[in-house]
Amino acid sequence: MELEVYWTQFAEDKLIDILEYYKYNAGIAVAQKLVNGIIDKSLELSKNPFIGLKEDLLSDRIQEFRYIVLKLIKSYIGLMR
Repeated sequence: MELEVYWTQFAEDKLIDILEYYKYNAGIAVAQKLVNGIIDKSLELSKNPFIGLKEDLLSDRIQEFRYIVLKLIKSYIGLMR
């Protein structure tokens, strides 16, 4: 079962903020890897919606909302050495 993932304007703006922050603080390669990882995970969520955790704060809604957490800290630390 494939579902559609919606990106709000707020989420898109934050993705740009993440890109700019990491581009300045860690370099363009790290920034691109992180942003690409976030986008790739969202595509994964559309194909496997149950890999995401249920969002408790939105549990009163008719639709079920889920989220995922992306961890790329290891890659960032490796590039800092």
